Amino acid sequence: MRGLVCWPLLAWLLLLQPWETQLQAAGPRCHTGPLDLVFVIDSSRSVRPFEFETVRQFLVGLLHGLNVGPNATRVGVIQYSSQVQSVFPLGAFSRPEDMERAIRALVPLAQGTMTGLAIQYAMNVAFSVAEGARPPEERVPRVAVIVTDGRPQDRVAEVAAQARARGIEIYAVGVQRADVGSLRAMASHPLDEHVFLVESFDLIQEFGLQFRGRLCAIDHCSFGNHSCQHECVSTLAGPRCHCREGHDLLPDGRSCRVRDLCNGVDHGCEFQCVSEGFSYRCLCPEGRQLQADGKSCNRCREGHVDLVLLVDGSKSVRPQNFELVKRFVNQIVDFLDVSPDGTRVGLVQFSSRVRTEFPLGRYGTAAEVKQAVLAVEYMERGTMTGLALRHMVEHSFSEAQGARPRALNVPRVGLVFTDGRSQDDISVWAARAKEEGIVMYAVGVGKAVEEELREIASEPAELHVSYSPDFSTMTHLLENLRGSICPEEGIGAGTELRSPCECESLVEFQGRTLGALEGLTQNLAQLTARLEDLENQLANQQ
Repeated sequence: MRGLVCWPLLAWLLLLQPWETQLQAAGPRCHTGPLDLVFVIDSSRSVRPFEFETVRQFLVGLLHGLNVGPNATRVGVIQYSSQVQSVFPLGAFSRPEDMERAIRALVPLAQGTMTGLAIQYAMNVAFSVAEGARPPEERVPRVAVIVTDGRPQDRVAEVAAQARARGIEIYAVGVQRADVGSLRAMASHPLDEHVFLVESFDLIQEFGLQFRGRLCAIDHCSFGNHSCQHECVSTLAGPRCHCREGHDLLPDGRSCRVRDLCNGVDHGCEFQCVSEGFSYRCLCPEGRQLQADGKSCNRCREGHVDLVLLVDGSKSVRPQNFELVKRFVNQIVDFLDVSPDGTRVGLVQFSSRVRTEFPLGRYGTAAEVKQAVLAVEYMERGTMTGLALRHMVEHSFSEAQGARPRALNVPRVGLVFTDGRSQDDISVWAARAKEEGIVMYAVGVGKAVEEELREIASEPAELHVSYSPDFSTMTHLLENLRGSICPEEGIGAGTELRSPCECESLVEFQGRTLGALEGLTQNLAQLTARLEDLENQLANQQ
């Protein structure tokens, strides 16, 4: 049976000798490193009295083979049935003789089989510092040996996983009627080193001899070449490598690397964190700069835009490329200051028909926009770009769809993304869009037609037309788009969101104009004085 160590009936031959004699024949006490060892013993009613006696002998014999002491192996014993009872904690005794007396005085509980409850008690109580366990920072191995004869009446998998996660190494010993599945659910990995099935209680003493050998082999680090880069720590299963503080163990189990601080600290990076030795730094998406705080990335903050994206969803794009298009759109969103009072974003998909995925006024944050973009479903039909332009002009920039009133002078920007020739006429509505004051950008990929891109885009075409031969290389277009769409770097630079007819605007304009006239008057006066001086010098020379 895979994952189990079975003790065959031939082991009866070893039982012809008394238990104590066998231990002496096995050699002197083993000298392991420090170890906190807790035995979890099933004393439910299914364990008959003479069977429990063999378990008692197993414990006593095993104790006499260990190097027990405050600075060596500390031993605790708990028994369980429908309840859990501490026989003695880890810090109670430092001599095997004292432990033996407590074990021989043990009275079985003879009730149900709540193994999960026993594991929980071991995890929370038996291995606590208050009960005699050494603090975690001392890295003393914590080992639990569970001996049971039946199927648990409660759940064991989850609580055993919690115990293992806290660093407790669990050995599951099943005797006679034990449930194999439960043993495997409790034990540590690898299972073939932590799960044992003993055919009968009479054979448990032979298992004790074998298990003592495992305990004696704990100090593997002192023998041979363990190959640990930093530190070797002995466990019952053999040597295990540990790394110095600030380092993590690699999958090979021996090598160490500097810990990825980005996974262990609250770095606060807006976009990406990169570990560098014992420090880290924040990165921004392509085309965006890191701000003075070292965490956030610059966005379009100097002005505001109503941006509508027209995305080609025709069958020539193909599903996998459409996902790349959505990712590209979200990279554009990353450099926008999306908010109800900042930049508003709307998305329209077109093929043989046109569908508004979400209008300008629906989402108020970049995260909401990006989530909505990822949820867009691919249409996979024809390419009616002209129909899409008409929809944008007539509907997308209406106040009903979330566009701000024209009186606020918020720039209106349309970005058309397409991979091929339109199946309808685009000239009328491409011209109409620009007549309506919409700044148009055209992004072409693959088989997109240059003449159509130029007809869609605003002038000059060099600033408003972008092209990539392949969907996978579109990201190089982001920097150009950022410089064009961001108000502080492109259209609307320095634009304030107010009407030029407002009183404050007129007063400001008048102030700037008067200031300029005063400066001009002063310059003219200085120039006149210099001319008069030159005329006087010429007259004197004559």
